[in-house]
Amino acid sequence: MNRAGRIISVDPPYAIPGGEIIVVCEGFETGGDENFGCFFDGKAARLVGASANRVLAIVPDDFDTAEVEIYLESGGDRSESFGITVGKKLADDLHIVANPAVDPKDDSIILTRSGSRGQQLPVTLFRLERDGFLSEMAVEVLNPTGVAFNRAGELFVTARADGEVVRIEGDTEIVRYASDLGIATGIAFDRNGAMFVGDRSGTIYRISDSGVAESFANLEPSVSAYHLAFGADGKLYVAAPGLSSFDGIYTIDREGFDEVFYRGLGRPQGIAFDRDGNLYVAACLQGRHGIVKIYERGERAEIFVAGMNVVGLCFTRMGEIVVATNDAVYSLPVGIYGVLLD
Repeated sequence: MNRAGRIISVDPPYAIPGGEIIVVCEGFETGGDENFGCFFDGKAARLVGASANRVLAIVPDDFDTAEVEIYLESGGDRSESFGITVGKKLADDLHIVANPAVDPKDDSIILTRSGSRGQQLPVTLFRLERDGFLSEMAVEVLNPTGVAFNRAGELFVTARADGEVVRIEGDTEIVRYASDLGIATGIAFDRNGAMFVGDRSGTIYRISDSGVAESFANLEPSVSAYHLAFGADGKLYVAAPGLSSFDGIYTIDREGFDEVFYRGLGRPQGIAFDRDGNLYVAACLQGRHGIVKIYERGERAEIFVAGMNVVGLCFTRMGEIVVATNDAVYSLPVGIYGVLLD
């Protein structure tokens, strides 16, 4: 009899280093003085808990490939392997507080080093090229928070300390676009190209083409930021993290009326849709941290990527999901594509 038992499944099938995964198994012996453990490509994982039928393991760091084999060991015996996908680190030493954004012109990724409110850092915006080169953008934006591209491929950034939105031209020039937006955080464009910005104090603004802001909707204030994304139904979806473990995702219709789309998340932050209408949220679900997938119509949710301190995400045109923690970004090949502005 194999004392390491048999792995039945791993949940979720995607993770970044530091994420907690559940290994469902049978016949795994953990009692007595026998040595036992869970291994990822030969690296021993830190175990949060273990029983004959269930193992909670923390994903180790530094793998050569995204496809990683998990196996159990007990008393000198080893189980058969089970594969999962682990994210590759693209960059670190950052300070990200919302979604990164993919440049539609060249598929590079815009990242931030935001800093605490009012803290002026020497470099606050970065461009991560497809070849992995991380370049500093020669612009000074105080506390950059939300980043997004419009249909014309122009980059806009919210600056929460100054309560404004700026346009970045050529990675070297800042053009003020709209101001007096409170604590400006989330930013998104609707299918017609209209800009919306969330003031975490409780107001969502619609910004005209000339940069004039008008109040569009009001929600409860957030402890950190509003995070915005438009769904295929034309509604604006909003994550507004609070101090509860039962926070919701809100939808706001074209008239500015809001309702709860899904409730039951801990500190929901960055959000993004795939082309099938599923919503992905950086959040905690039933005590599990990472990227939560909420299926269309909000009837069901599950952990999709396991990870700690996740604050945002975006999809690339290569079917990857880019997962942002508060200090690093990771890429996972998932074969899922995001919604593109057309």
